[in-house]
Amino acid sequence: MDEHGSSETEGTFRLLVVPGATPAKWVRVWKERLPDVRLELVHAEVEDQARALHEGRADAALVRLPIDRAGLSAIPLYTETSVVIVPRDHLLTAAEEVTLADLAEELLVVPLDDTLGWRDAPGTRLDVEAPATTADAVALVAAGVGVLVAPQSLARLHHRRDVTYRPVPEAPTSSVALAWVEDRTTDLVEELVGIVRGRTVNSSRGRGAGAAAPATDGGSQRDTSGKGGASGKGGTPARGGAPARGGAPARGKASGKGGAPARGGASGKGAGKGGAARGKGRRGR
Repeated sequence: MDEHGSSETEGTFRLLVVPGATPAKWVRVWKERLPDVRLELVHAEVEDQARALHEGRADAALVRLPIDRAGLSAIPLYTETSVVIVPRDHLLTAAEEVTLADLAEELLVVPLDDTLGWRDAPGTRLDVEAPATTADAVALVAAGVGVLVAPQSLARLHHRRDVTYRPVPEAPTSSVALAWVEDRTTDLVEELVGIVRGRTVNSSRGRGAGAAAPATDGGSQRDTSGKGGASGKGGTPARGGAPARGGAPARGKASGKGGAPARGGASGKGAGKGGAARGKGRRGR
């Protein structure tokens, strides 16, 4: 582990994940491309995400925006719809979507780890001590105390049989981003950036790019057209192969129709017959 706490030299890359973030598809691609580097998931709360990166507890992180970007690089990945979490028998469950007017008469439960920051939300805030976590807020919703507006992934994460949720299209949304400390942009960080951006192995800027590059011989790519095969029309022939129509002939080989004769070789049609005739004349002398 280096002076910043990075674990890359030990064959492990640590990815911090905040509640609700879903890294599964990127973890799968990582394992396919970098099977020799273990991807370790580290969990932290949203309020601790930036500090965890600066302290070196992770090499990169799936964070919720906004985040203090001082010293950090961040790439937005996706934006979530917000939903209202209500008791399963609540009147709002009759609608497919909930409007701001629908929330005007509701008591809102807002936890201390709230990620939306919806200051002017309709309805009335719970006037008792705010629950510490979203999980605690969901428990209050289940008890019939009020309703909770949160990103959809958190509603799924804290799902219970006695609550459900409905989309609130007019509510603020929550975005998830990939972030890392700017001056610790390593090859493995670049590899992860390529994965989350959907780059192929060959277009990646990370460590996998060198491994995926084709083998070379003297700076030129090896011929993949078959042993001694001809190149395509107008292309350069493989070493020792016959040229394509209109291409330059290889040394020591007869050219195609209309091509210039190779050094020391016969030209096109008629060269063979002429050579044979001379040979017969010499034997008859």
